[in-house]
Amino acid sequence: MRIFAWILLVFTVLALVAEFAGLHLPSVSWAFNSSYDIASLHFRNEDGDVVAWFGYLVSALSLVISGVILKWVPAGRRMTPTNKRRLERFFSIPRGSISLGIIGVLVLLAGLDQALVGKKALYLNYGDEVYFPAFERKIVTGEDLGLKGDAAKAEVNYRELAELIDEEGGGSILMPLIPYDPTLDTVAPLFKALEEKQAVLLDEHGDPMQGQVSTLYDEDTSKRHMIYEYRAGVKNGRAVGRMPSGEPVYEAQYREGKLVDGSESYTGEGSMEEFLAAGDGVLGRVFFHAAPPNWQAGHYFGTTPQGNDLVAYLYGGLQLNIRAVLIFIPIIYCIGISVGLVMGYFGGVFDIVVQRFIEIFSTIPFLFVVIIFGSVIPAENRGLGMILLILILFGWMGMTYLMRTAALKEKARDYIAAARVSGASTSRIIFTHILPNTVAILVTLVPFSVSSVILSLSSLDYLGFGLPPQFATWGNLLNAGLSNLSKPWLASSAFLALVSTLILVTFVGEAVREAFDPKKFTTYK
Repeated sequence: MRIFAWILLVFTVLALVAEFAGLHLPSVSWAFNSSYDIASLHFRNEDGDVVAWFGYLVSALSLVISGVILKWVPAGRRMTPTNKRRLERFFSIPRGSISLGIIGVLVLLAGLDQALVGKKALYLNYGDEVYFPAFERKIVTGEDLGLKGDAAKAEVNYRELAELIDEEGGGSILMPLIPYDPTLDTVAPLFKALEEKQAVLLDEHGDPMQGQVSTLYDEDTSKRHMIYEYRAGVKNGRAVGRMPSGEPVYEAQYREGKLVDGSESYTGEGSMEEFLAAGDGVLGRVFFHAAPPNWQAGHYFGTTPQGNDLVAYLYGGLQLNIRAVLIFIPIIYCIGISVGLVMGYFGGVFDIVVQRFIEIFSTIPFLFVVIIFGSVIPAENRGLGMILLILILFGWMGMTYLMRTAALKEKARDYIAAARVSGASTSRIIFTHILPNTVAILVTLVPFSVSSVILSLSSLDYLGFGLPPQFATWGNLLNAGLSNLSKPWLASSAFLALVSTLILVTFVGEAVREAFDPKKFTTYK
C-alpha cells in the first residue's frame, strides 16, 4: 500500500507541475485532459482562460489518499508467510504469470498514450524553431511555421508536414509509431495503382480486375477524374468523367474493352480532348472507408467506417477499458466491502434492512435503466462517467453478500473477542482485523470483476446504448463489423481484441483462485 501511495503521489505532483508548465504528459495528465475535453468539467475565468477544475479536484483527492495511506500504514511491514506462499504458488502457474505479464505490457503501452499513437509530432524542428506538439498544450498553427492563407489559422497537419520535409527538407520531424488519433481523425480514402499485363488490368491480388477503376487529378482521392467499369480485366460498361469539384460532365460506354461508337457525351467547359487529358492517367482502385489493410499507406489493419486508422482505434479502445477498470474496480470494492463488513459485523435489524434494500434494488432490470438513460440523454452528451455510474449502481451489491458472510464467520473467532476486550474500536476491528482475513476472497474476485466491466462496456456499445462515436470502443467496432460482413477486418479485429483480453484476464483469475484456494493447500490433522 505504501508503494502504491508513493506512486500515486509522484504521478499527482507530475500532473500538477505539467499543468502549470503547459505540458501534456502521457497518462499522467489524464484528469486534466478529460477536464479540457468535456465542457462540464471546466469553466472560463474573467480573463477567458480555461480552468480545469476537475483535474485539480482529482489531484487534490489523490494527494489526500496518498497522504492518508502513508500516515496510517506503517513502514517496514513485510508480507506474511501465508501470502508469500500464495504469491509463489501463483507465479508457479505458467498461464497465470504469463498472462499477467502480457497484461502488464499492454497497460504500459496504453500508458504511453500520444507518445505511441497520435497525429501530433513528438518533435519538430522547422524554421529555426523547435516544438514538441504532442507534449504541449499550446496548439502550433500554420502561422507559427510561416504559412500563409487558410493554413495559417489552422492547426498544423503533421502528417502532411512530414511528407513535405521528406521531399524538400528544411527541418526534421519525429512522428509517433502510429501517426493517427484513435477517433476524430478521418483520413482520405486510399488509392492503389493497378498493373496491366497483356492488355488485361490486374487487381491487387494479381487476378483480372472486376469492379470500378478510377484515375485522379492529383494525389487527392476526392478528386476523381475518370471512373470505369471493368469486367475480366477489360473495360466493360459505363464510364463517367468528373470535374475536380465532383460534377459529372462526361459519359461513355465500353464493350469488351472498346469504346462504343457514338456513346460519348460531354457537357463541360472547353473541349472534350482537353478534359480527357487533364487527369494523371494512372488506373487504380479507390478504397473508400472502411478500407482494407494497406501497409504502404501505413494502415496495417485497415480503416473503420468513419475513416479512422484501425490500429489507432483498437489502441483507443484498450485505453478506454483500462481507464474504466481503474475507476470502476476501486469504487465498487470500497462500497461493497464497507457495506458487507458492516452488515456482517452488526447483524440484527441493520443487517435485515440493508439486505431487503439490496434485494429490492437488484430486481430493477439493468438494461431497462440503460435504455431509459439512453433515451433521455442524447448520444453526444453521454460520457464514460455516466456509463460507469450506471454500472457502479448495479455492480457493488453482489460483493456485499460475500463480505457479509466473511464478517459473520470472522467475528465469532477468539482474536476478535480479544480485540474487543483490549478496547479496540469497532472500525479498527472491522478494517484492521477482519478485512485482512478476507484478502483471499477479494484477490480472487478482482480479475473476474475486470472481465465483467470490459464485457459490460462492450455490450452496451454494441447495442447502441453506450458511449458516443467520439470514443473508441470495441463494442462499436464489433457492431460496425457485423453490419459490414463484406469487410471482415472490422469484426475480426474487434473480436480478437475483446476475446484475447478476456482470456488473459480469465487465466489470471483462475491462477489466483488456484493459488489462494485454502482447501487445496491446507492439511487438517
